[in-house]
Amino acid sequence: MPIPEHIMTPEEFLAAAERGGVVLDVRAPGEHAAGHLPGAVSFPLFTDKERARVGTAYKQESKQVAVDLGLELVGPKLRDMAARARALFEAQDTRTPLLVHCWRGGMRSGSVDWLLRTAEVPVARCDGGYKACRAVLRDAFQAPRPYVVLGGMTGTAKTDVIHALTAQKERTLDLEGMARHFGSSFGNLDAHPQPSTEQFSNDLAWALRALDRDGQEGPVWVENESRSIGWVQMPEDFHKRLRSAPVLELDRTEEDRIAHLLSMYGQADEEALVQAFERIRTKLGGQHANAAVAHVREGNLAEAARIALVYYDKTYRHGLDKREQMRTVQAFGLNPADTAHACRHAHSQWNPWNLQATSN
Repeated sequence: MPIPEHIMTPEEFLAAAERGGVVLDVRAPGEHAAGHLPGAVSFPLFTDKERARVGTAYKQESKQVAVDLGLELVGPKLRDMAARARALFEAQDTRTPLLVHCWRGGMRSGSVDWLLRTAEVPVARCDGGYKACRAVLRDAFQAPRPYVVLGGMTGTAKTDVIHALTAQKERTLDLEGMARHFGSSFGNLDAHPQPSTEQFSNDLAWALRALDRDGQEGPVWVENESRSIGWVQMPEDFHKRLRSAPVLELDRTEEDRIAHLLSMYGQADEEALVQAFERIRTKLGGQHANAAVAHVREGNLAEAARIALVYYDKTYRHGLDKREQMRTVQAFGLNPADTAHACRHAHSQWNPWNLQATSN
């Protein structure tokens, strides 16, 4: 006897996933790759080519022809799909129902739901599918939170300080980590793939919802970023929140900043560094760009970095002009952990959000 049908609202579905439930994304692999719920398992009913064939049949012939083709394509897979789902269910410590979704909560997730229930694998299906979940996740970007933006010119080790704040049990968001990019022309010299903007949005919403569940009252520390982090676009509503948030600006000497840049990029491939300077040639100016490239070729990376700072400092100062709430943290010669302590102290003295003191 099949297990009774269990349909969840998007809110219930996301909550179950956030508690550690196993999510089966039954969309085609290409859909999953473009963007998925964090941690979701790709469990496709159709391959990308099969999905295209069914879609073409639906548009050019009829729904019934498309359904018949779908059944023909899926039939040989059913036994293996049921076995794989059962293995995923039994691998859980808690043995909670598997969570199934497709794009809009239609025939694909309904079919897999029926299959698993028939095979006596506990399952719950999302009403409205991935599309409805995305709509709920987007709400996270509009919610007010006590963001504190960690600012500072290029080379002030902002990302390292964010990591140090995390280690000190502060609430943080590592945007560059999520985007897999350091946010400048030099931010991805290893050419590792970035997530899609859709995936970044999902991951960010997931992190924000986790912060909302943690019960803490302290600030949410986040590094100052433009809306674009490499190829990834930050959600507009979230970026607007950051643009209006108070800023703690790290102040370091130019030599400290150059030393930090050398620690990050000193072992980078020469051609990758040259191409990074070429990407900002127009804004840097031909003479400065030529000089920087020559320094890279000669192995004089400190002077090349000094030239890069001219461009990035000008860009950074322009962005600061629109900030209303800002304080400076002197970080001359401080390591990231000590800088994080200095930032926490400066924030507690300033307390722009009128937060209660925490014991961290």
